Amino acid sequence: MADPFWLTWWVWLAAALALGILEVALPGFIFLGFAIGAAITGILLVIPGLAPNLPVLLLIFATLSLIAWLVLRRMFALPHGQVRTFDHDIND
Repeated sequence: MADPFWLTWWVWLAAALALGILEVALPGFIFLGFAIGAAITGILLVIPGLAPNLPVLLLIFATLSLIAWLVLRRMFALPHGQVRTFDHDIND
């Protein structure tokens, strides 16, 4: 019997690629965390013998996505209390 599509590793990597492309189109580090979570989930599914059921797999994906989002926020966020200002225009 064939595995369900959510246990197929390349489906998760394709979802990661689609979310990465969506992040490029709509920047904001929202979809990038989900893309990283989906990519790591897909890589974990390559491990032989690892075949969790759907709720466990979604929990793994959600946890990895949250961790990736928190890491991205810590790396790229402005320090607390600072506001981004622009002193010049690109057309000047």
